[in-house]
Amino acid sequence: MISIQNVEKNFTLHNQGTAVITVMSDANVEVTPGECVALSGASGAGKSTLMRMIYGNYLTQSGSIRVDGVEVVGANPRDVLDLRRTTLGYVSQFLRVVPRVPTLDVVAEPLLALGEDEGAARNKAATLLARLNIPERLWSLSPTTFSGGEQQRVNIARGFVHPYRALLLDEPTASLDAQNRETVMCLIEEAKARGAAIVGIFHDESARDRVCDRVPDVTSFLPKGDA
Repeated sequence: MISIQNVEKNFTLHNQGTAVITVMSDANVEVTPGECVALSGASGAGKSTLMRMIYGNYLTQSGSIRVDGVEVVGANPRDVLDLRRTTLGYVSQFLRVVPRVPTLDVVAEPLLALGEDEGAARNKAATLLARLNIPERLWSLSPTTFSGGEQQRVNIARGFVHPYRALLLDEPTASLDAQNRETVMCLIEEAKARGAAIVGIFHDESARDRVCDRVPDVTSFLPKGDA
C-alpha cells in the first residue's frame, strides 16, 4: 500500500549561499494493508521529513514513493491532491483550518469533498466529535478558539472521519489524557482492522508497542558518516 524505494532528500540553504545538504539517502520502507509502521530515531533523524515526502509536501530528489500504486515523486499536483482526497489521510500535530469555520464542518469537510450527502457527513463528524469528548456546545464554533488538546482531538476526528486506505500519524496521542488516548488507540486499531496501512511517529512507547507491527530506524537512512 505504501512503498518507499531508494529515496534521497536534499535541502538547499538559500540563506547560506545556496548550499545543498543531503539529509536522507537510500530510504526503503514497505507498509502492507492492515500494518502500522512506527518511524523511530533521534530528533532530527528525518522522521517528519519522510512523512512529508510521502504526503507530497516535500520534493524528493530521487527514488520512488508509491501510495496505493500512485507515484508521488514528480507527480502532478492535482494527482497528489486527488490522492489525499480519496486515499491518503494525514493527522499532523497542529490543526490548520480556515478561521470562523464551525468545528462540525471542519471534521465533515473530507467527506463533503468526496460528494457525500451533507447530512450524512455531518452525522459522521458528530459521532467522532462525541467519541473524542468534544462538547456539542462547541461544534458550532471555530476550533481555532479551542485549547491545544481540543484542537488535537478535532484534528484526529478530521483524519479518521473518512476510511482512508493509507494514514500518516504524527504523534497522535501526544498531550492527551488517558481517556482520550484510549479512544485514539481504538481508532487506530479499527483502521488497521479494516486494512489501512499506517505510518506513524510515536514517542509514546506504550502506544507504539500496542499498535505498531514494525519500528524501522530512520537513522539508517542518513547519508554515510552522519548516522
